[in-house]
Amino acid sequence: MICVVARKRLVGSRGAFQLNVDFNVNRGEFLSIFGKSGSGKTTILRIIAGLEVPDEGYVEFDGKVYFDSKRKINLPPQRRNVGFVFQNYTLFPNMTVYENLIYASGDRSSIERILQVVELSDLRDRYPSQLSGGQQQRVALARALVKNPDILLLDEPLSALDQYIRLKLQEEIKSIQRKLAITTILVSHDKSEVFRLADRVILLEEGVIKKVGSPKDVLIEKGLSGKFTFFGEVIDVRDDGVVKVITVDINGDLVQVVSSEDVEVGEKVLIGVKAFNPIIKRV
Repeated sequence: MICVVARKRLVGSRGAFQLNVDFNVNRGEFLSIFGKSGSGKTTILRIIAGLEVPDEGYVEFDGKVYFDSKRKINLPPQRRNVGFVFQNYTLFPNMTVYENLIYASGDRSSIERILQVVELSDLRDRYPSQLSGGQQQRVALARALVKNPDILLLDEPLSALDQYIRLKLQEEIKSIQRKLAITTILVSHDKSEVFRLADRVILLEEGVIKKVGSPKDVLIEKGLSGKFTFFGEVIDVRDDGVVKVITVDINGDLVQVVSSEDVEVGEKVLIGVKAFNPIIKRV
């Protein structure tokens, strides 16, 4: 189990605020920290990894103390068995796929196993410039896994990819996480991604935990039917004077919904059913 208690003063787009969190993650669990940009999500991952120091707090994994402000314990990142996949791939451009993994871990048998798990064996001798964005992100994931980490931290790793590749890699990440039974924490502001991947969700707002529960409990409006609920992105709004015809991209499928909701192109929305009539809500 991971135990995280952290307090740290941060500055966001709306000014200074206090990160103040206290939560546990069960062994083998896939937890997602969900919230708007600038709410402190990435800072939590960096605190767990030892890349950032809280003003006060406590971080422990299965009895091993990573950080304790009272006892002045602060293990450096290399002494924390943590795998971190960043939003940008941070691969060495002058190294092949295999060389990037060797740099992270000298255990060749582990590298061969992980290359098979992430289906990169045939690309082992290619350089990052010869790979697609999705392939580069799989290399970044493999590099985090070759050290056989106790904890896998994912900082919006798929946000730069197109929808089709993102969906494919979401499936792969979940499959790998289950296969390796690795404790995983994902930071994301994409509701559909969180809903697909997480066992449990923490809703973070300006550094404070507002809600914890299953993806359904945290992300789906109680007033909507759970049988017909979809997340999507508004790509067009047409106003005919009485109602708005809103076109929404739901995982690559385009759906038009009539609504009086005042939404804009680019916004994330929730489409659901209430009393057999489709409705749309901003999220």
